[in-house]
Order: sequence, then structure tokens, then C-alpha cells
Amino acid sequence: MKYSDHIIFNSFSQWKNFKKTVFKYKPSIKCGLRINPEHSEVKVKLYDPCAPGSRLGIKRDNFEGEDLNGITGLHFHTLCELNSDALERTLKAVERKFGDVIKKMEWVNFGGGHHITRADYDVSLLCRLVTDFQRKYKVKVFLEPGEAIALNTGVLVASVLDIIRDKKVDIAILDTSAAAHMPDVLEMPYRPQIEGAGKPGEFKHTYRLGGLTCLAGDVIEDYSFRKPLVIGDRLIFKDMAHYTMVKNNTFNGVNLPDIALYSPQKEKLRVIRKFGYTDYRDRLS
Repeated sequence: MKYSDHIIFNSFSQWKNFKKTVFKYKPSIKCGLRINPEHSEVKVKLYDPCAPGSRLGIKRDNFEGEDLNGITGLHFHTLCELNSDALERTLKAVERKFGDVIKKMEWVNFGGGHHITRADYDVSLLCRLVTDFQRKYKVKVFLEPGEAIALNTGVLVASVLDIIRDKKVDIAILDTSAAAHMPDVLEMPYRPQIEGAGKPGEFKHTYRLGGLTCLAGDVIEDYSFRKPLVIGDRLIFKDMAHYTMVKNNTFNGVNLPDIALYSPQKEKLRVIRKFGYTDYRDRLS
């Protein structure tokens, strides 16, 4: 409450439990409710806020008989790394189910998952959708394009620790980990790009890239290279400045990567944060 000017609740029970506290502490806070339009655009269920049985947002049926006094806005989040055509379809579902409620509001938050900075993103359609919605309902519209702000920025530099020869595919063990350092690779699943590498078979030498944890499934994926990999080679994983940074962990004591800034103009690398055993220990006790 100290740092917020808007607070959004995920259920009516949350709202009823905390509204007196909010208004007593800071009456200027705008309170809203997260809605679930029951419209899925995300293919991977793990990332779909509107998947059947989702815990995220209030469905239309649950609005019946509830008092909206004190609620000034609504929030929905249905997207994940999607274009504005997905938002257009979502808005139709939101209006169909919650149009009468929106008319009573001051603002509506369209949530995140908008890949606004992607090269093929239809910005003009997004602008039209936001403008038309504001005019129709006389509300302010908020967007949360979190990942888009850092899209295609930052790299994770890993080194080859070992090469294992196998009849199926040669394996390169790296000093990084899918499980610990880039969990989206296993959860999404997500295939990060590597500078100079291609899909399996695209170039002459194909390797399965494995992590250094004890998890058997700590595998990043198969990649091909123009030259054979050798111990000590460095691989540059692209687009690592957002979820890789915030979702990494010290699984079984594996060190977190150093954080560094690089200046291309000066060709200088400055390490601004190093991690060690104490960081792992202090997260546990």
C-alpha cells in the first residue's frame, strides 16, 4: 500500500478481506478486480491464465449479487508473447461478458503478454483497439508490456565443460543450466537462440546442450554448429535479460551467473555483481 496507487484483487473474498485496511491506510488508492473472460489465446496451458480451472481472475457468474462499491477498475490478462490480433479477439470476449460492468468503471487494465517491440507486431491495430475502447466506455486503459521492454536484450555467456560422445547425439556439458538459469526452457518450452548456431542438422556438427545440475532432464536442446565444439568454447545465448534474470535459482547450490555490463564503444566489460556460496546459503537459512 505504501508504494501503490492501484491495487487489483483476484477475488471478491480478497476484496472484502482487505478493503477496510486499504481505505483506512491510504484512501487515494484505486482498487480493481481481476476478471477471467474465459477466452484462451495461449497454447501452452502452464502459461494460459484462462485455462479451465484457472485460479486467476473472477468469472462472470461470480459477479452476480456482489457489491462493486469502491471498485474503480477491472484487469484482465489473457496473453503471452502474442500480437495485437490476439488482443482484438480477447476484447470481444471481455465486452461480451463484462460490458455492463465496464460501463461502471474508471479504468481497465489490459494486462501483459503484448509483444509490442517485436518486429512483426501490429502497433497500429493496438492503437486503434485502445482508442476505440476508451472512447466507447469513457475509461482509461493501462497496458503491462513487461517482457516487451527488454525483448532481444542481454546475453548469457556459457562455456563448454565437457564433450560426451553418444551414438544418438554428441552432448556438450555447459557451465549453465536450463533448470537453474533459464527455467522457461523446460517450462514453456522455450528454445533460446545461440549466436552462430542453427537447428539440428542445419550445420555439420550437432550437439545436445546439457546443464551442470543433477537433474536428468537439465537439457537446453539440440543445436548444430559449423565447427566441432571443444572444451573451453563459449556459447552466447541471446534474449536473456528478462525472465532468465528474474526466474533463475540456485538449485542444489549451482552458482548464479555473474551480472555484467558491456560497452561496445569502449570495448569494456564491467562485472557489477558476483554470486557465491553465501547467496545460496542465505536463501535457505
